[in-house]
Amino acid sequence: MISSYFHVGSGVGDQLFRFITSRTIAEQIGVSHGMEGVENCKVLSFMKLPLFYSPAVYDKKWEEKCIRDENGVDVRSFDPESQFLQPNTIIDGCFEDEKYWGHNLDNIREWLKVEPLNMDDDVCAIGFRGGEYAAIPDLFLSHEYYLDAIKIMREKGVTKFEVHTDDTELAKKFFSYLGIPCVHDIGLNWRSVRYAKHLIIANSAFYIIPSLIGEAKEIIAPRYWARRNTKTWARPACYYKDKRITYI
Repeated sequence: MISSYFHVGSGVGDQLFRFITSRTIAEQIGVSHGMEGVENCKVLSFMKLPLFYSPAVYDKKWEEKCIRDENGVDVRSFDPESQFLQPNTIIDGCFEDEKYWGHNLDNIREWLKVEPLNMDDDVCAIGFRGGEYAAIPDLFLSHEYYLDAIKIMREKGVTKFEVHTDDTELAKKFFSYLGIPCVHDIGLNWRSVRYAKHLIIANSAFYIIPSLIGEAKEIIAPRYWARRNTKTWARPACYYKDKRITYI
């Protein structure tokens, strides 16, 4: 068996990266897959994950290597040691690099099935991350990022926008004057990103997986990801080669 964790306090994106990576590795080496901490999983209200609770049968533990730069910023990416794991191992890490799971997107679409959402072709879903991000100037995306992205989408003929966010109060300060509705509903937010034909996403793990397995024809994402404001690739693992993505 290969197992991983649904940690207490981990967000939806972080939990799903651990799930899809550990399950992909389990398939690669031909063993069963399980998860610890199923009671902590945040997606079960809107997604039927193929879950098997993992009893403590593993005798080895492996953690993705964490690398920090001189400023203490996490710059980890794919750890090749993940390709040498043995059965009965429990693994942990961020696993945002597509080298872990990018070759397995067809299966991941099946694992992460949700109720389909009918969205008009001219609707753009905007993923806005507020909350604790707003207190970190280097991380929190500026108003300018969203305005530039909206302008690009409008030039492409997109006429309708809706914001999907963890922080409606802050989102309304950014978007209400534009007449754009702001929605905080974790299931609806995830499904909207999964099925929208046009996307503008924030630098949050929540938006990555539904974007990459979704219906979007075009995706705008922040260049430099976690440090767009200082123009530093703080999370190189979050550079995805999907041709639908434009980084600004």
